[in-house]
Amino acid sequence: MYLADRSAPAPEGAKTAPDRGPVRAPAVASTVLALGAVSMITDISSEMVTAVLPLYLIAGLGLSPLGFGALDGVYNGVSALVQLTGGHLADRVRNHKLIAGIGYGLSALCKPLLLFAHSLGPISVILTLERTGKGLRTAPRDALISLSTPPELQGRAFGVHRAMDTTGALLGPLAAFLILSLTVDGYDAVFGVSACVAVLGVVVLMLFVPSGVDPVPTPSAASAKATPAKAVAAGGVGTAATARDADRPAPVRLRDALGLLRLPRLRNLAICAVLLGLTTVSDAFVYLLLQRRTGIGDQWFPLMPLGTAAVFLLLAVPAGALADRIGRRTVFLTGHGLLLAGYALLLWAPAWPALPFLVLALHGMFYAATDGVLPAAVAATVPGELRATGMALVGTGQALARFGCSLAFGAAWTLWGTGPALAAAAAGLLCCAAVAGFVLRPSAPQDTR
Repeated sequence: MYLADRSAPAPEGAKTAPDRGPVRAPAVASTVLALGAVSMITDISSEMVTAVLPLYLIAGLGLSPLGFGALDGVYNGVSALVQLTGGHLADRVRNHKLIAGIGYGLSALCKPLLLFAHSLGPISVILTLERTGKGLRTAPRDALISLSTPPELQGRAFGVHRAMDTTGALLGPLAAFLILSLTVDGYDAVFGVSACVAVLGVVVLMLFVPSGVDPVPTPSAASAKATPAKAVAAGGVGTAATARDADRPAPVRLRDALGLLRLPRLRNLAICAVLLGLTTVSDAFVYLLLQRRTGIGDQWFPLMPLGTAAVFLLLAVPAGALADRIGRRTVFLTGHGLLLAGYALLLWAPAWPALPFLVLALHGMFYAATDGVLPAAVAATVPGELRATGMALVGTGQALARFGCSLAFGAAWTLWGTGPALAAAAAGLLCCAAVAGFVLRPSAPQDTR
């Protein structure tokens, strides 16, 4: 089901050039590299803000952990709800770049507004609009990546994109740290520079990402195209008109999008993404827990995401390639096992000097094994004309679950303290990972990916 047609004379992954024989296609499509560059630049902008936001809200504005948990949940929950709209619109208008561009543009417009917001209400509105932009762009962007990549290389392609994206996540906190160190009014300076970088990302998208991507043909698609051709040869003009009608894509309806959940494999992926998202503590809480556990100074707080990003950057491509080779289920579940190990260290490990490095390394390994592997698995189960919608369905479920986790963890921290709250999250993650392993077990040869 997911392998390329091996009956063709040219080798798999190769193109035939006139009078020159087979020419091997590039391992990573140019569309993937262009989108990776856009994501890298945009992530520099976003992570500059994200790196200082917890400290700014809690230490600067005096927000409680419960209040921050609610805001962090809304910050991600809005993005999740809008993903459905972005995915469906991209499939309906059949222009993934247009919808992704609107999302990137909206996020860029919100960044300079942070310069004028110095209270919780306006900041909440701005962050909600910024996350709306992220929600619009995520599914169309991932659909562009999958549609430009052969099925057997999906994990590698998403790994390359996530590695480039994470390069931005690595540079963003570093830039925020340098700005805070060199300027007097550091937070406003961070927000201003972030706005300029976000605009650059939109420019790169408009100039270098192609407007349309033809889906990589699969054997079923090839046979579907061959049938009208045979009908034309056998039946003449009337069948030729039928062939033209068959080649014209049918409009994507909302009913078709909702019908995707009838696909057993996609439904199982969505269920597991939700279950595991319910026990995935947000990055900001992980960094705050690590700071309180180890006593790291406030001036070093913006550098914490660098540890996660550095490990993610190093392992994203190898993890994606490994998932293509041994199965995405195995790598995805292993990633959550690594996150559980990070929770255990935060709960019970002595205050070693190496503790921050170990926790951040496990955190980065978790993202490397899951962030690109899940959309690659989704892409293998959804037809090309509904690719963005399918990715949005799973992404929305996962993000809404993490929204719930942020609310629950913030409340548990406020009521019971950090230890019981994290222990509950760890116990939940262990149970949900066991359930996910059972739900995603291979039940047929095509399900082993």
